[in-house]
Amino acid sequence: MHDDASPFFISPHRFDAAGDDPGPVLDRRHELVPDGDERVLGRHRVDVAGYLLGPTEARRSWALPSQVTLTVTDRRLVHVGGAGRLALVRAGHRQVTPMPGLVSGQIRWQWPSRLELLPAGEDGPARLLVVCDALRTIQQPALALVGAGPLVGELARLVRHAVATFRLLRPELVDLSPPERDALARLTRTAPLAGTTRVLLPGSLPVEFHSRDDYYRPRQADPQPYGAASGQR
Repeated sequence: MHDDASPFFISPHRFDAAGDDPGPVLDRRHELVPDGDERVLGRHRVDVAGYLLGPTEARRSWALPSQVTLTVTDRRLVHVGGAGRLALVRAGHRQVTPMPGLVSGQIRWQWPSRLELLPAGEDGPARLLVVCDALRTIQQPALALVGAGPLVGELARLVRHAVATFRLLRPELVDLSPPERDALARLTRTAPLAGTTRVLLPGSLPVEFHSRDDYYRPRQADPQPYGAASGQR
């Protein structure tokens, strides 16, 4: 399967600066090899899925069929798992597409524009959406991290702190206004997240897909109920 046919967040180069390596470097155990002085903050097992969020709808475009290893560092999050057969959501059902080897993806901390925490309910487990803004479209790509409530809540706190700290320490990557710096500083010291929560992340950079298919997939119904997070912290 050619890179440009892969769904968003599967081909990692889509969310890296031009000239970066095409994806995370893995060791023989398929775990992330950190870059230079990059620090690993946590490693967990979660389910992942990719969404496109619009002004009035949210649709799931793909889901991996089994859990992945999610590594959170002070620079990015990386997910790695056996590819098996990738489940692409199509008009209320899944179209299963074979993919060889491992599937991996990453989001560097300059990209996320907000986090949405959706607590576990009767219809499913907790979900954390890492949402990015995109060029040339009003739709926003979002990576969903899915698991037990306490784990997903901890991931929300960890990602919020890592993104805010990364942007404050790297003014050459992200141009921040004084109010944005103050808002990020507050995010590094706020309390753990609980309940349905939306967290804005000032200073984000918009991403751009390499394939027009990622912008213009046919409209389809989301096979699972989705509730947009409300509130703001």
